Amino acid sequence: MGEIEPITGRYVRCLVQGRPCRVYFEEAGQGIPLVCLHTAGADARQYRHMLCDPDITSRYRVLAFDMPAHGKSYPPQGWAGEPYQLTTARYVDTILAFCDALKLERPALIGCSIGGRIVLELARAHAGRFRALVGVESADYQQPWYDTAWLHRGDVHGGEVCAALVSGLVAPQSPAQYRDETLWQYMQGGPGVFRGDLHFYREDADLRGKLDAVRTDLCPLYLLTGEYDFSCTPQDTERTARAIAGAQVTVMRGVGHFPMSENPSRFRQYIMPVLDDIAGRAARA
Repeated sequence: MGEIEPITGRYVRCLVQGRPCRVYFEEAGQGIPLVCLHTAGADARQYRHMLCDPDITSRYRVLAFDMPAHGKSYPPQGWAGEPYQLTTARYVDTILAFCDALKLERPALIGCSIGGRIVLELARAHAGRFRALVGVESADYQQPWYDTAWLHRGDVHGGEVCAALVSGLVAPQSPAQYRDETLWQYMQGGPGVFRGDLHFYREDADLRGKLDAVRTDLCPLYLLTGEYDFSCTPQDTERTARAIAGAQVTVMRGVGHFPMSENPSRFRQYIMPVLDDIAGRAARA
């Protein structure tokens, strides 16, 4: 009791597609910048365990931000009455605007789920901006298995439906405390935000046949997928990697779709070798 965690929370003002945004982020550590992207409908609390890990923060400046309209980040100015809808262009611009606002020079970046999908787009079109990219639960496309009409209705509690929808994606081995924390974040999302994120995931970001020109010699690409993830299966990730020369694939045993928040100690076993490799490359450069 009384322990104060080493996380600092702040706001930075960004211009995303010409619109001012006040973006909340948390950071800890020093060294190589490591930008962390949360899953659809959630927020950057998913990365709190990495932010509190001294073996990571002794070498990395870990920065986890809430996308506009998520967590503690407000929607863009003038949003009232606008339906929220995430597109590939909007997502990329948000990430680059955040990195530019903090003057991050070639950061490493990790993203999970929708963040894992946008990692592939960054590798395809913006690899020169990053020193390494890590896609967690990442694939070029997944066939939708859910009905988004339930995610924004006046007669249904949207947060509870969101949590119920994703609850099966948590592996059965995950500790109850972390499972509950992961689902709680989904219960707190803004109206229509999860549904708007899934527009990107379901309709706007089909990367099949578009990744063969990715240059992993210029920007290493690491893909890690949980064996219990039936949304982005290991087979989806392995299929994606076959189109990308040099992509490194790991299937994580005993975790599902939210490894960094649902089972942080198990995820640590898989992410630490990746972070060691990125730091080693930086030291040799």
